[in-house]
Amino acid sequence: MKVKVWIKAVSVLGTMLFSVLSFAQTEPDSIAIAKNEFEEHFFEALKQKGIENYDKAIVEIEKCLVKEPNNPVLHHELGKNYLALKKYPEAQRAFQKAVDLNPKERWYWNGLYDVYYETKDYPNSIIVVQKLIEFDKEFQDDLVSLYMYTHQFEKALALIEEMERTSNISQMMETYKLQILSESQHNKPQKEQLEQAIVKYPKVEENYIQLIYLYTESNQEEKALEVAKKLEQNIPNSDWAQVSLFKFHLNNGDGAKAASAMQSVLNSTKIEQKIKHRILNEFLIFVNKTNTMDNELEKAVDVFEDQTEVNVAKEIGVFFLNKKKNDKAVHYFEKSLLKQKDDILVIELLLQCYTDTNQFDKVYKRAEDYLEMYPSQARLYFYAGLAQNQLKNYKKAVSILNSGIDFVVDDIDLEINFNIQLGEAYNGLGDQNKKYAYFNRAEQLLKQKK
Repeated sequence: MKVKVWIKAVSVLGTMLFSVLSFAQTEPDSIAIAKNEFEEHFFEALKQKGIENYDKAIVEIEKCLVKEPNNPVLHHELGKNYLALKKYPEAQRAFQKAVDLNPKERWYWNGLYDVYYETKDYPNSIIVVQKLIEFDKEFQDDLVSLYMYTHQFEKALALIEEMERTSNISQMMETYKLQILSESQHNKPQKEQLEQAIVKYPKVEENYIQLIYLYTESNQEEKALEVAKKLEQNIPNSDWAQVSLFKFHLNNGDGAKAASAMQSVLNSTKIEQKIKHRILNEFLIFVNKTNTMDNELEKAVDVFEDQTEVNVAKEIGVFFLNKKKNDKAVHYFEKSLLKQKDDILVIELLLQCYTDTNQFDKVYKRAEDYLEMYPSQARLYFYAGLAQNQLKNYKKAVSILNSGIDFVVDDIDLEINFNIQLGEAYNGLGDQNKKYAYFNRAEQLLKQKK
């Protein structure tokens, strides 16, 4: 059961007041009521609740209710104070009244859930959580737990499998699933039953999915592949057939067929984004392992180009950088910057890739270009100075490094590297005194780290 924590605040700025009725889908603690006497009682209630004088808060709210008996916000506040006092029947009645007056307000349903859950009234909790799922899908975990508490294992398993088909499930849900499946009386239909169901109802997709799962669980990969192919044949537009076929083709080392199935899944409007990301990750590992299918990988990354939540090209670049495949990392970092040109982390990773592959002309040019965008970014000066040292432009390196070292703040490693590069630059200029001064400074900083 996930922890329910609601953050509550009251904010009053000068004489600015907000009508209770203007709040719809927000936690209704931050409310001011535009009637002097009414307002005083309401804010006194909030104050008393804040210092845990719940009895006094209830008295103040009841005074407000005399004036506005059908105000759901007031009934919700009343419920919260009764709940804090563990007066569950009174709290339940208050929250129910708030729900009756405004069933579209999530927080009122949350109040009912708190009462039922604390009193272990799981049947009523289930009813309320089913409503809360309409507001937030994360309550599905709560519903599974409630089904487990009430021994409704079939419903729990059905919901877990539904969740599994659209997203990653939590470890707790995995545990519940194993627990249910371990009990023989709660096993899914046997393979023979599902095979017969497919013959009888060839257009019911769920039977294929369950049978593929059972064959996969018993390591009968060839049988599972046959079912996936049959699903593709009988329901040609089944996106789930392509999900299964992708995995089979990948396991068989057939990158071309896997890539084709992957493209179908990635372009599907029925498959959830988390599953698409999972498939892309599996294909990425295959590409890295086999050093093939680079074009197909890039086409897959392009599918995510308009996605705002995750910069997929950036993540692919980081993957290849960690695998020491700098050329591929550079390609995807460049691609990432086309989408988000001001991503300073990607800029620095790109400069590091160029440095690792001794492309110092590119290091300097790109660092200099980005300094126009980030004139106080110390690492850009460092890379530009390092590049000039490698290109034997020592005087220019000194100028760049001296300009950048002042921007180093609370980064001892970067400060050490600046001093080393300054030492190298002065060594190139033949100034041994300054060379050793900077090298000694770097050594002192290294000792500080220890």
